Amino acid sequence: MADSDGKLLEQVKGLLYLDGAADDDLLRGYIAAADQFIKNAVGDNEAFYAKDNVKPLFESAVKALAATYYQYRLALSDTQTFPINLTVNSIIGQLRGRYELEVGDDDETSDQSAQPSN
Repeated sequence: MADSDGKLLEQVKGLLYLDGAADDDLLRGYIAAADQFIKNAVGDNEAFYAKDNVKPLFESAVKALAATYYQYRLALSDTQTFPINLTVNSIIGQLRGRYELEVGDDDETSDQSAQPSN
């Protein structure tokens, strides 16, 4: 995603209605964290995220999650809350399904338990 970092930063700023560069470093950190979060949730095959049918979903999820990190960076409350980002959860579900179809278990360990041999 390094080649589109500047473009992605501007798009996240647009989502948040931010002008100027005061929070650019903070946003870059949130974009990097969102990128890594999604790859950890789906799989880490870089070629998968570069595919034409995957890249728009992945970038949408990164933008949505980075914007959420920015909006809730100072969450102060007397009660514990559990925010649910439906956009990101939905896209991660789609990416996981596509990842399994296109990449499979080649890069990952299986979630199934080992079968005892007889």
